[in-house]
Amino acid sequence: MTIPFTLKTFCLALVGAAALSLQPALAASVDDLGKSLTPLGAERAGNADGSIPAWDGGYTKVDPSFKEGGKRGDPFAADKPLFTITAKNLDQYADKLSDGVKAMFKRYPETYRIDVYPTRRSAAAPQWVYDNTLKNAQNAKLVDSSAGPVPEGAFGGIPFPVPKNGAEAMWNHLLNWRGTSVAMDFRHYLMTADGAQVLTTDGKAVQEMPYYYQDGSAATFEGDYWLFRLLNVGPPLRAGEQIMGRTNLNGDKSQAHVYLTGQRRVRKLPNACCDTPTPATAGVMSFDELSVFQGRMDRFDWKLVGKQEMYIPYNTNKAQTAAKPEDLFDKHHLNPDYVRWELHRVWVVEADLAPGKRHQLPKGRYYLDEDTWQALLGDRWDANGQLAKTLWSLPAVMPDLPAVAQLSSGFYDLVSGAWFIQNLYAGKDQQYGVVDRYKPAEFSPAAMAGRGVR
Repeated sequence: MTIPFTLKTFCLALVGAAALSLQPALAASVDDLGKSLTPLGAERAGNADGSIPAWDGGYTKVDPSFKEGGKRGDPFAADKPLFTITAKNLDQYADKLSDGVKAMFKRYPETYRIDVYPTRRSAAAPQWVYDNTLKNAQNAKLVDSSAGPVPEGAFGGIPFPVPKNGAEAMWNHLLNWRGTSVAMDFRHYLMTADGAQVLTTDGKAVQEMPYYYQDGSAATFEGDYWLFRLLNVGPPLRAGEQIMGRTNLNGDKSQAHVYLTGQRRVRKLPNACCDTPTPATAGVMSFDELSVFQGRMDRFDWKLVGKQEMYIPYNTNKAQTAAKPEDLFDKHHLNPDYVRWELHRVWVVEADLAPGKRHQLPKGRYYLDEDTWQALLGDRWDANGQLAKTLWSLPAVMPDLPAVAQLSSGFYDLVSGAWFIQNLYAGKDQQYGVVDRYKPAEFSPAAMAGRGVR
């Protein structure tokens, strides 16, 4: 089944999104941070009918039974759905749904549904992140680099809490607050079009964001903002493989290395970006589909369309506390029983292939949660104008950081019918554990070689 698309319908969609933009947010200034705007740049007030409440500082109450590195519970487990969206009542809510979500209803009308819960604006960050965000608002700017526009003078907070264009908004997503140093145990799964469940990765990973070193500064920051290393312990075919990445503000300076057990050597990946398949997901996702969007900015021209109210996955702790991964899987999509949706305001950003560039999916639209700046939904069109993929993320409340941060993410392939989920923590004893800062050598080719197995 294919999803029909024409240039006319795409333009109409853009007009509709722009019509729903909230002008007060677009007219805000740096002086409004911490006043009419939250410290990270969202509108502090609720909406007119109260379905989106005012932000009151987020959720920072740590469960006394929580042990660092263990499972976080669902603080909103007692909430009941306000209503359910199905294929039968889809038209009633269509103006608050992404094109990809609406396509899923049309493709799987009998099984796909959205349970909408009360909106809880649980996003929070440490005070030092708020303080740095204010400094960034006053000092940061976009400058040209060999890999497109990059922030200069930003550190330790959202770089552009009052964005003026699409590139600034997307950098807010790329540099969103999700903790500094963490250890993770997770699995990746591919679900084929006929419903088979294929474990592609059972991994142990470490992650660090030097951009959020609390004792750092814009003056000392060298540009590597996201460090990651993954060791596969399964499935047996991939056990022992490793991948390590150092993502720089300037994508030309980013590096990725892999360790292949059959060769017993570390190799540098020649093109670790954009629509190149990433070994971390067994080649199922491209590098720039991780966490809905990841990577360099020069492949696309970015347009900030505006802001609108939308139903998005939010506070999805239930998905991470499931007893086993299989509880989350229906044949063609996530089990709706485990996905919490809420009404939130999102920034809408359009991506169009830049002149002289190439990409398998040359057009995209991303929906950035106003409270966290994370892209929680995304849609991508192919060169024929067909809606090819819809991407999603499952953010969870982590009051110990504090943060609402993306954990699992994935996509539905609207052409083949396959789908994929990465970073699934269900069934794992350790999930997203906050740890002390790693030694610099932890993210080096030498560290991979030293841990290599056959």
